[in-house]
Amino acid sequence: MGHHDHSGVKNLKIAFFLNLGFTILEFIGGFLTNSVAIMSDALHDLGDSISLALAWYLQNFSKKKRDSNYSYGYGRFSLLGAWVNALILIVGSLFILYEAIPRLFNPQEVDEKGMFFFALFGIAVNGYAAWRLHSGKSLNEKVISLHLMEDVLGWVAILISSIVMMFTDLPILDPILSLLIMGFVLYNAIKNMIKAMKVFLQGIPKNVDLDKVKELILALPRVEDVYHLHVWTLDGEVNILTIHIQLNNVDMTEAQEIKSRVRDLLADLNIQHATIETELVGTKMDISDY
Repeated sequence: MGHHDHSGVKNLKIAFFLNLGFTILEFIGGFLTNSVAIMSDALHDLGDSISLALAWYLQNFSKKKRDSNYSYGYGRFSLLGAWVNALILIVGSLFILYEAIPRLFNPQEVDEKGMFFFALFGIAVNGYAAWRLHSGKSLNEKVISLHLMEDVLGWVAILISSIVMMFTDLPILDPILSLLIMGFVLYNAIKNMIKAMKVFLQGIPKNVDLDKVKELILALPRVEDVYHLHVWTLDGEVNILTIHIQLNNVDMTEAQEIKSRVRDLLADLNIQHATIETELVGTKMDISDY
């Protein structure tokens, strides 16, 4: 386990420095080639660099155990990375759109050969970084690997665009490609912000069927009713449940056995942590609907 943690952190560290160094070169290359498409992808890669840096840092930080400040531990801190990354991408995307839209009506010449060689370099760097993280087992590594593979596809699009412009006088392809890249970036940034917001607002996780949970528990012998059933996710991975179960004619030993069966059911339904309260028929607690 310790060896895997060390390997995961090392892979994230290598991917971060590769991505950050390439991002700096991209901004320079985008300026020299006069390509807003490359500038757009540079912005995307800047977001990836921030994601990698946060993933690298939070790979260790989020494993901190609970203390007097955070009773659930520090797992939810990983969500801050999604918010920071999304905000930077959205603000930067608006700037790129401001630059690209006028070029649709007044296309400017770009350095197609420069774009071509930058695209080859981009495919190589992002492809290597994605390969380093592909075999990782942590969610951080897998998500970042997928993100980097999306970058590879973006550079393939720039490569094809540069080849087309070498043989045809179509400089308008550059702002069109830029707008397509920015549309993709904005869509994913906003989607990630919504996902993080749902976690912060304690929405029901997508991989938990609340009706199914209730149905299976009610099907157990001696269970008369379930209420005050709540499910939320700590960080998008660890799902938490609290529930009150009303039992009919059981003693303490039987109640404990039913609790154990409920926990087994919940484990199969993507619930990693459960707080179960049992009461006998006729002793339903008079508490709020929450």
